[in-house]
Amino acid sequence: MTKHKIYTMSVAKVYPHYITKAEKKGRSKSEVDEIIRWLTGYSQEELDAQLEKKTDFETFFAEAPQLNPSRSLIKGIICGVRVEDIEEPTMQEIRYLDKLIDELAKGKAMEKIMRK
Repeated sequence: MTKHKIYTMSVAKVYPHYITKAEKKGRSKSEVDEIIRWLTGYSQEELDAQLEKKTDFETFFAEAPQLNPSRSLIKGIICGVRVEDIEEPTMQEIRYLDKLIDELAKGKAMEKIMRK
């Protein structure tokens, strides 16, 4: 079975699209970074280093210092699929991130996005 192309895609390649999506709706790069840090456990310096290295999504999530246990509370549909029903772990992590960025762009409060 061949891997989905998103697994080998650099996070740095998609990251500007996350920023653009957020900024179009009046949100900020720092909020995008905060969401990524919340989800993965990376510090800002570690996140910047991963982007600089052009780390692919599979490695990015595999090397994440501490995936947030509250991420299992992320529910809903992204790309036509319920995130809670995705069985492949790496794809689920990628879609969790997509869902969180979507929620940010839709104006949801950071406390709610981060399931506080």
